[in-house]
Amino acid sequence: MSLTLYLHPLATFCHKVMIALEEAQLPYSAVVVDFADPASARLVSDHWAVGKIPLLHDAASGRYVAETTIILEYLAGRYPAMARLWPDRAETLLEARLWDRFFDLYVQQPLQKIVTDRIRPMGSNDPHGVAEARKNLHTAYGMIEEHMSGRVWAVGSEFSIADCAAFPGLFFAGIVEPFPGSATALGAYFERLLARPSVTSVLAQAQPYFTMFPYRDAMPARFLPGS
Repeated sequence: MSLTLYLHPLATFCHKVMIALEEAQLPYSAVVVDFADPASARLVSDHWAVGKIPLLHDAASGRYVAETTIILEYLAGRYPAMARLWPDRAETLLEARLWDRFFDLYVQQPLQKIVTDRIRPMGSNDPHGVAEARKNLHTAYGMIEEHMSGRVWAVGSEFSIADCAAFPGLFFAGIVEPFPGSATALGAYFERLLARPSVTSVLAQAQPYFTMFPYRDAMPARFLPGS
């Protein structure tokens, strides 16, 4: 197997790449990284000094590839099944790139601010930053609600890279800051993503680790093991 993905099953940015790999049905070896173990952490930092996951190793080319969108662009250039996640039409492709970045920057980043603040040492919390992150999530929810009205997928008529980016952030963001009841198009879109086989597979891999999620107490029962 030439592709190895260094990941953690609870990491949302890893989920984005995992969903795309499942969609393309590309076989890969998953290596779970434990950053509390220096030897495990060096599996990443020796090749990407900032130490961020996911990190892809392609044994066929000998390359290590970092950053989610770059990983998927790299794979799209080598595997037609992955290339199908990138729209053919230039205008639609540009829109897919925009929404890929939107979900990463305006859903996942505020989500991570909220989650990491909960596990900060006592006295070092940032309530102002968390309040701002929650406000930013609601701005993002409103934009997604407007965009998804009358749509099935984020861009065009087919599941794309934008949808791979959408689910991981929306899943955990919806737990820490629930979607407004009025956001019916967003809610329906989330349910369609949740029913996607690739998403179901990735979520099943994450489920045993849900006890580690700092907001596990807020997680809906339907997502918990044994539900």
